[in-house]
Amino acid sequence: MPFQALKCMKTVIELDDVSKVYDMDSVKVEALRGIDLEIKEKEFVSIMGASGSGKSTLLHLIGLLDRPTKGNIYFDGSDTAKLSDADIARLRGNGIGFVFQFFYLYPTLTARENVELPMTIVETDKEKREDTAMQLLNKVGLHERTEHYPAQLSGGERQRVAIARALANDPSMILADEPTGNLDSKTSMEIMHLLANLNKEGKTVVMVTHEKHIAVHSKKIIYMKDGKISEGG
Repeated sequence: MPFQALKCMKTVIELDDVSKVYDMDSVKVEALRGIDLEIKEKEFVSIMGASGSGKSTLLHLIGLLDRPTKGNIYFDGSDTAKLSDADIARLRGNGIGFVFQFFYLYPTLTARENVELPMTIVETDKEKREDTAMQLLNKVGLHERTEHYPAQLSGGERQRVAIARALANDPSMILADEPTGNLDSKTSMEIMHLLANLNKEGKTVVMVTHEKHIAVHSKKIIYMKDGKISEGG
């Protein structure tokens, strides 16, 4: 995307001097230190770094799954520090879709029922839930596997279900934490093409990965080191 066009884009997430400290028994672990970051709508951003560099912690804060120890996080211009936990949950449920390395599908639910789950939480009516789930599973190429359980699906198919589930409430942003970490190279490329297409359709995508050949599918790469964004990242 041309730089001038990107400048005109709305900022979806802004982190201002954000730090995160975890209490591990008697030891304080500084996972993030003084992070300043803007993510604009329709960007495709990869976050890279060694294990323990803070990349997953950063993604969790971007996704409002956790609150910072210090600093401020703004979502669509709103200071999330001023929002209640219920407000945060509502914002997260409607505005952000999550895709994880280990899929986290419910084993006793079919692919369709797993995709319906986020819509059930926000009390979407049954007919709309079913129609939307079927459309999304068709979108990710699983129209013939809608009534299969996770154990009956391959790793790539399970990740496709997870992506369909992330899209259930039509979020503006997709966050993916090592989405290809458990997949073979061919299936990884298929998942990356799917995420790239979602970005082309207007979704903001932020992805954590440690694989450079995966990160190059994004439009911007942020490098993390020792809890900070490294020089040039």
